[in-house]
This record gives sequence, structure tokens and C-alpha cells, in this order.
Amino acid sequence: MTVPIAIIGTGIAGLSAAQALQAAGHSIHLFDKSRGSGGRMSSKRSDAGALDMGAQYFTARDRRFAAAVQQWQAEGHVAEWKPLLYNYHGGTLSLSPDEQVRWVGAPRMSAITRAMLGDMPVTFSCRITEVFRGERHWNLLDADGQSHGPFSQVVIAIPAPQATTLLADAPKLASVVAGVKMEPTWAVALAFDSPLDTPLEGCFVQDSSIDWLARNRSKPGRDSQMDTWILHATSAWSRQHVDMPKEEVIDQLHGAFAELMNCAIPAPAFTLAHRWLYARPAGGREVGALSDADLGLYVCGDWCLSGRVEGAWLSGQEAARRLLEHLK
Repeated sequence: MTVPIAIIGTGIAGLSAAQALQAAGHSIHLFDKSRGSGGRMSSKRSDAGALDMGAQYFTARDRRFAAAVQQWQAEGHVAEWKPLLYNYHGGTLSLSPDEQVRWVGAPRMSAITRAMLGDMPVTFSCRITEVFRGERHWNLLDADGQSHGPFSQVVIAIPAPQATTLLADAPKLASVVAGVKMEPTWAVALAFDSPLDTPLEGCFVQDSSIDWLARNRSKPGRDSQMDTWILHATSAWSRQHVDMPKEEVIDQLHGAFAELMNCAIPAPAFTLAHRWLYARPAGGREVGALSDADLGLYVCGDWCLSGRVEGAWLSGQEAARRLLEHLK
């Protein structure tokens, strides 16, 4: 009987590793604390339609990732987003022309991880709290006290602060991961019954509590009847107001939004706030992935590489490559 490999986390990094390991003939089992896959690539279902509250779009610079994106496009899971982009700086809006190709999941961001997951074995709504080594194999303990295992190797693909607590049996890895700081981001959705009178579809914002805003329905495949907008607060603002009640966060960011838009902003018909506690790594790291091959523990995530969607995918590939290399 082959002992499977456990993968904790079904964001892009975990699924990227899972696909590579499965393609190499290994059996795997995925775990995630959420009800569905995606991590920060997930979309929230709401009365105003599906909302991309996390990653807004992604770019592909590495040829390996670009090839994966082309495959997703061929299968209809991603589409190119060509928004009318602006910059907001010093109180003025100006067009932001660039040649960058931006990709989004279609019809929502979570379409990508859903497609990657396919029919791989997965246990959702399962928060792993401990990873411990038996005589020969690994076992996992969840928040309900349930044990899962045995597993031959474990890939941990979750934000660094959460990964640290699972690395008790690998103190060297734990100390490296504990040194990674991640910044929070408050995300707010505002939906209006009638479209706002603006051509703007995306905006890079400076000198404000907001650092990005996007018109959700300008993305391909979105079919909302309402005019929905996603606002992301800056890391600094989110850090200062990390425990602020959601209603107040919505009020403050709605106010900042109204201030920078050059058009009348009615009261929104629908609002939603979501706090990403570990939205992005503070400072760049280029480690690819972390591993203790002798123990059979591997750690990956966007925080290992650039903090971008591409970085998450490449980090998962690197973790899988190291694991396969060790098993040769």
C-alpha cells in the first residue's frame, strides 16, 4: 500500500504542488480550513453576485507559469482583463497607460483553483493544528481532535504565521518561517443599483487609505445586475485598523472612495467587508520553497517568492520538485 502525501492548503501554491506530485504518480490528500479552495484567490458569493475580494488579477512573467496560464485559458478558466486604468495621486485622477497583460479567473477568480483541484481527494472545513511524526510516518491533528494519516511526506502551503505553528517537529524550518512577517489588507465591496458615471475600471491609489479599487463587473464573465466595486485598503491603514468593526471599515473606505471619484456616489445598495489577515509578505524573499527532506517536510506559498499569484504557483512547483528529487 502506498502512503499518500499530505498537502495543507488549497490555494494556488498547495494545488500547484499537488498537481505536480500527482502527475509524477504519487497519491496525495489535501486539507483546507475553508469550505472551498482558493485561499486569497477565492471569490465570495453575495447578493450582488460573485465578488473577487482577494487577488484582483495576476500577470505571467515566468515562461513556466505563462504556459500554465495558456492552458487555463484554453480550458476557459481564465480570460484577459483589459480595464481602463487610472492613477490617483495628489488629489487627481489620470489615465494609467501600460502594456501589462492582466489575467483573471472566469467567470470568477475561484474558477482557477476549482479547475486545478479537479477530483483530487480533499477534506474541507478542516483546520490542521498539529503535524507530528510517528515511528515512520506523519500524522495530522485537526481542531476537532481528529487524527489524519499516515502520510509519507507533508507539504504545508499556508501563510507563514499559520505555517510556523505546524513546524514544531522541525525547529530549523520553524525559525526561518517565524521570521516572515505578513501584512493585513481590508477589502470592501460596494454595490450600486445604477452604474456610477465614470469610465474608470481600475485605479492605483496613492495618498489615501485605499491603495487599489476595481469595477468588478468590468472583468470578463461577471454577470452582476449591480455596479460592484472592490476597494483594498493599504497595508498601513489595515494594520492600524486591523480590529475595527466591519461597519466602520466600510464607512471609512466608502468615504475615501467618494473623495477620490470625480462623480456622485449614492448610498450603496449592498456592502461587504473582508479582512485578509495575511494578505501579503512584508519585504521580498526569493527562497522558492523551504524543506527538510530528511524529515519529509516542505513549505511553500506566495510569501516564498514575490507575494504574487505567479510566485505562489512557482513555489508549489519548487516544493514538489524538491520532494520528488529526494524520493529518487
